[in-house]
Amino acid sequence: MTGERRWFALGAGAANWLWLSVAVVALDQWTKWLVTQHFEEFEKLTLLPVLDLMRLHNEGAAFSMLSDASGWQRWLFTAIGIAVSIGILVWIRRLPARGQSLLAAGLALVLGGALGNVIDRVLWGHVIDFIRVHWGEAAFPAFNVADSAITVGAAFLILDNVLEIIRERRAAPPP
Repeated sequence: MTGERRWFALGAGAANWLWLSVAVVALDQWTKWLVTQHFEEFEKLTLLPVLDLMRLHNEGAAFSMLSDASGWQRWLFTAIGIAVSIGILVWIRRLPARGQSLLAAGLALVLGGALGNVIDRVLWGHVIDFIRVHWGEAAFPAFNVADSAITVGAAFLILDNVLEIIRERRAAPPP
């Protein structure tokens, strides 16, 4: 393979985990489609005393940061999502086929979540959120499947890092 063609080839480590990213994107887009077919914006269905399905449009980033900006944030957050996705793809591509499962799963979840939200921004100009957790009038910011995948993926990355530190300390000779 030439150097140029090789950059596009996926390593064995990536091939084992990209299915998870694809599954996250598919589930995310399917659930958002269901919500847009059955709910108007701000319409809600209470599932539990602390949990609603509620269609919301987030034009900002996490916690609706910059949602009241004039529209430039759509393309900024799209570009960031694409850049992060490319970086994660390169990282996954370089992973060995075995031995990095927690790291690979975390990266694949973050990748799928980032791409799910990028698709929304490109198609609609906002991200569709619909899971709303609350206690009385106090509510956690609404989220979606992509956001959940990013959160779980980030937790996997942190856990992988902590476990690596523990392994290194155990392998180090005593002082």
